[in-house]
Amino acid sequence: MHWNICIVGAGKIGRMIATLLTGSRNYAVTVADRDLAALGTLNRAGLPTMQIDADDPNGLVEALHGFDAVISAAPFFLTPVIADAAKQAGAHYFDLTEDVAATQAVRELAQGSQTAFMPQCGLAPGFVGIAGAALAAEFDELDSLHMRVGALPLFPTNALKYNLTWSTDGLINEYCNPCDAIVNGARVKTAPLEDYELLGHDGVEYECFNTSGGLGTLPETLEGQARAISYRSIRYPGHRDILKLLLNDLGLERRRDLLKEIFEAALPRTDQDVVLVYCTAKGLKDGQLREQSYINKSFAREIDGRVWSAIQVTTAAGVLGVVDLMRTGQLPQSGFIRQEQVPLGAFLQTEFGQLYRAGDVTRQNVAA
Repeated sequence: MHWNICIVGAGKIGRMIATLLTGSRNYAVTVADRDLAALGTLNRAGLPTMQIDADDPNGLVEALHGFDAVISAAPFFLTPVIADAAKQAGAHYFDLTEDVAATQAVRELAQGSQTAFMPQCGLAPGFVGIAGAALAAEFDELDSLHMRVGALPLFPTNALKYNLTWSTDGLINEYCNPCDAIVNGARVKTAPLEDYELLGHDGVEYECFNTSGGLGTLPETLEGQARAISYRSIRYPGHRDILKLLLNDLGLERRRDLLKEIFEAALPRTDQDVVLVYCTAKGLKDGQLREQSYINKSFAREIDGRVWSAIQVTTAAGVLGVVDLMRTGQLPQSGFIRQEQVPLGAFLQTEFGQLYRAGDVTRQNVAA
């Protein structure tokens, strides 16, 4: 089945999604945005575009009629209006948001819908939930599942050892909002920047700490089945202490607008990045206490004659892998769909999920 898809948002991730879809014979794609300059760049690359304004809900619904699916690559605060327009237009809906309130709005829209609503489809939440659920399913009795994800510069130079690689608003939400977790068998909210740990991989030392949004709906799905479930962001050592100075001691947690201004003025963007997914589960298997890990390490790569950052590739592949499973009827076709409903093996076999296979460290080590 051939699908006609509208991508709402012509930013870095929207352009990556459009490039991957254009290279597939199974999709036609149109990119929509209010920014004519951004659309002009895509037009010059030969991609169909249309100008829309999310502040005009009726116009948005009209523009989305005729599409099989809508992918929102727009800021998280536009999620409810875009999802509602997709529902009225009769299209399946996907997005990349990590925002808990926005996801709840999508869940409510999905009630009684004739089409599917699948938010949180990028990297984290998104692919990490698919990988974590697959890891948990390997155990007869699951004790704990800890998921850690980092999008990091390959060559850190500043004191934070960090460069901007994606949405600044989303980054600040991760650092400031309460975090979902399961602690001692109960679903709870934990504080961001806490539960600090160190880990190493390939001779590099990293630090990890709680951040918001990365688990998606997994704590809800696994409640009552595990003692502990957590999500932590991976950074280079020293990053968390500086964040605590900025957010707590200097009070910037209450001035997110100023924090965004500081980050965007002081932290350069980079395409020389690495995305590390590091999941570990523990539990009983065949009567023995066992531990199992899943590690995926992805780098920037050339696609269609251009180098794309690792965060662009992994985020776009995350949403398009599930889009492809939906198109081929391997996922439910209506209602609210969770990431943990996606089989990891089937995801990795899609034309987009295969972009993760090169970074599948666990599989490569087992094969060796």
